[in-house]
Amino acid sequence: MENVKVIIWGLGAMGGGMADMLLTKKGIEIVGVVGRGKKIGTSMYDYIKTEKGDRPEVLISGEEIIKPGAADIVLLCTDSFTKNAFPRLKYIMEQGINVITSAEEMAYPAAQQPELAAELDKIAKENGVTCLGTGINPGHIMDLLVLVMTGCLTDVEEITSRRVNSLSPFGPAVMEEQGIGISTEEFFERKANNTMSGHVGFAESVGMIAEGLGLKVAEFSQDMNPITTDVDRKSPYGFAAAGSCAGVAMTAEAVLDNGMKVHMDHPQQIEPEQVGVQTGDYVIIKGTPNVNMVNSPEVEGGLGTIAMCVNMIPQVINADAGLVSMIDLPIPRCLMGDVRDRIKPEKKIAK
Repeated sequence: MENVKVIIWGLGAMGGGMADMLLTKKGIEIVGVVGRGKKIGTSMYDYIKTEKGDRPEVLISGEEIIKPGAADIVLLCTDSFTKNAFPRLKYIMEQGINVITSAEEMAYPAAQQPELAAELDKIAKENGVTCLGTGINPGHIMDLLVLVMTGCLTDVEEITSRRVNSLSPFGPAVMEEQGIGISTEEFFERKANNTMSGHVGFAESVGMIAEGLGLKVAEFSQDMNPITTDVDRKSPYGFAAAGSCAGVAMTAEAVLDNGMKVHMDHPQQIEPEQVGVQTGDYVIIKGTPNVNMVNSPEVEGGLGTIAMCVNMIPQVINADAGLVSMIDLPIPRCLMGDVRDRIKPEKKIAK
């Protein structure tokens, strides 16, 4: 079998990291990168950590490179919201190519965009391909991991999912969404007029947890508050001067249709260690038996999202056609060995 062929759409912090990871794997190759503006016509290697060496050149082009038979899968790293990602997802799937997107709302788009989710499922099935949204959160830590831990319980009474993490690895889009560097006054203005995104994905995580448990979401609410810094903080893509916002403390409360409560707690900021904040991931379940899982420091968000998107490539290629979530596919695991060995021969698209 020929190498598994991948096109990356968006070569920012996440897309570039995926390129670096893919270049370390056997049996898989990057056959194209979609970019825009001045990047078009330049080398992919100008924007990633890996040096070209004797590797084949990969020039950045427009979306016209995505055409029938061009690749087995596209990694789409351009958006956070389903409505913004929809036109690109539609275009990719209409070319008969599978797609994985890092758009947070796409981890479980039926939570907030049920009509678009249904349309994406229809498009995927009409074209015989699979569409998945995933990442570290949503997609793994605060939802899939919770469900995995319920697998060793006979009954679940209450769930608390907490992630204390650093935003430092993420790119400019996330810095903007999280309000890094803005004043607290602007934060609350943006919150009031619904232009303050904060963490994107609570509704999706709760929806995934509910479906995974065979339940439905009866009530859901979320809130956010600024994390103000007392010192200047600088990350690769963001800066927060003393007195400004270095991050967002997000919370959500949900009640499922059987009365079970789900609590989501997610303070995230740039350079938390600079002010003595210890990061970590926590799954706390009241049930039979109880679960109190702690991983500290956190699974790094940037690397985790990069790895999730790349590691799910075989599962998505092998899946039945349609829009899927992480609870529809075999569990994620690191790509080791020859990636071609994981692909069903009849599922190969690119020739």
